[in-house]
Amino acid sequence: MTRPEIARGKPGAAALRALDRSCPALAAARRRVAPFPGFPAAGGPRTHFHALGRAIVHQQLAGAAARTIHDRVCALAAGRGFPTAAEILELPDERLRAAGLSGNKLLSLRDLAERSLDGRLRLRSLGRLDDETVIEELIAVRGIGRWTAQMFLMFRLGRLDVVAPDDLGLQEGMKRLDGLATRPRPRELAARAEDWAPLRSVASWVLWRLADERPG
Repeated sequence: MTRPEIARGKPGAAALRALDRSCPALAAARRRVAPFPGFPAAGGPRTHFHALGRAIVHQQLAGAAARTIHDRVCALAAGRGFPTAAEILELPDERLRAAGLSGNKLLSLRDLAERSLDGRLRLRSLGRLDDETVIEELIAVRGIGRWTAQMFLMFRLGRLDVVAPDDLGLQEGMKRLDGLATRPRPRELAARAEDWAPLRSVASWVLWRLADERPG
């Protein structure tokens, strides 16, 4: 049986025109903001393990603080970059805590490492799985929720049809796109996003850019 093609990377012009026809308001906004760059971006984490470990480190932290702790964890690796799964399990708690990791994040990193090594988390095959299966695999890891899994789908695997209804930035973007008085609820955003399939990642990019704009 032939595995269905998974849309990823950067959409073609015809697909973008179809998206514009499906939603004139989004089309107008898309022409105004920076073009969708396609993912994964060059210069990102070298491995899926690093990408997920970095996501755990960054949770609930401001950018500068998160980068500082991430860099300290990277400094614990024998080579360049983020520690491997085996290194995470070998490093004493004291050294990881000294890098700035909370107890919960330390446990999450160790769970990620254990699952990566014993095969419960099939990191090498994630790119061949459909979106919902990837999410199911990832949320089984301690500390990784649905939002983190959706960001991994979009920014690491380059999936083109991803939306994260719980994301406050997307909610703010939809509020501005549709001229709403208040931010939509997650289920309202999810329903609205049906109009943007199969390029909901592109629509998400536009909504984030709208949310970044200063109110006029």
